Amino acid sequence: MMNELIPTEKDKQGNILVSGRDLHKFLEIGKDFSNWFKDMIKYGFEEGKDFTPFLAKSHGGRPRTEYAMTLDMAKEISMIQRNEKGKQARQYFIKIEETYKHEKQLGYSTKNVGGYQVPDDYRGALLLAADLQEQVDTMKPKASYYDQLIANKSLMVTTAIAKDYGMSAKEFNKVLHKLKVQYKLGGQWFLYSKYHNRGWTSSATRIVDGTPRITTKWTQKGRVGLYRLLKKHDIVPMIEKLDITTVTIGGQQ
Repeated sequence: MMNELIPTEKDKQGNILVSGRDLHKFLEIGKDFSNWFKDMIKYGFEEGKDFTPFLAKSHGGRPRTEYAMTLDMAKEISMIQRNEKGKQARQYFIKIEETYKHEKQLGYSTKNVGGYQVPDDYRGALLLAADLQEQVDTMKPKASYYDQLIANKSLMVTTAIAKDYGMSAKEFNKVLHKLKVQYKLGGQWFLYSKYHNRGWTSSATRIVDGTPRITTKWTQKGRVGLYRLLKKHDIVPMIEKLDITTVTIGGQQ
C-alpha cells in the first residue's frame, strides 16, 4: 500500500486535487506560502484550469486564501523545485495518478483510510486482489521527457526540440504556428503576444556575410511551456510514446 505523503482529495467529477499549502509544507520551502505560490503561477499555470483559489478558516479563525491544484500542476511544481523533496513529491503524485487510471480501467474506485488507498466496496477489493495476483514483474521506470527538460538548463534550437517529437524543424514550426504560439515575419519566427513576455525564448543577433541575422533559442522555461501546451493537444515526445510501463497498484512490487 502507499503511505499518504501529501493529502489528496477528489472533486465531484472524480478529479484528484492537491492543496497548495500542503505541498508547500511537504517541500519545506523557505519562502512564505503566499509569495511562493505566486512565483509558481508564473510558470504558465492558469486559474480555473490548473488551480482554484478559495477561502478557508485558519487556526486564528480569520479566513485565508487556499489553492486547490490539479494533480498535473502539483507534479510540475514538484519537479520545478529541483531537489530531493520535490522528486519524492512528484514520484508520489505519479503513483497516485497510476492508481487512479488503473481503477478507472478496472471499474472501481478507492478511498483513503488511515493513509492507505483501499477499494470502496467488496467488488473493488476482489478486482484489486485479482489484479495484484497477476502482477509478477515491473519494469524499471525510465526518466521522463519532463525530467530531462528540468535537468537541462541550456538553450536549445528548434531543430533539437523538433527531433524529440519526431518532426523536422519545419513541421514543428508549423505546429506551433497552428496553435497560435508563433508567427512568421520576414523569414523569422516570433512569439505571439500571449507568450512573448514569458521568458520562453532568448534571441541574439549575429553577422552572416555582412548581414545581421537574429538567432532565437528556447529556454528551459520555454521548453517546459511547450511540453505542457503540446501535451494538452495530445502531442507528446517520442520517448513518451515508446515508454511502456507496468502500473503498480499502491506502490507494491
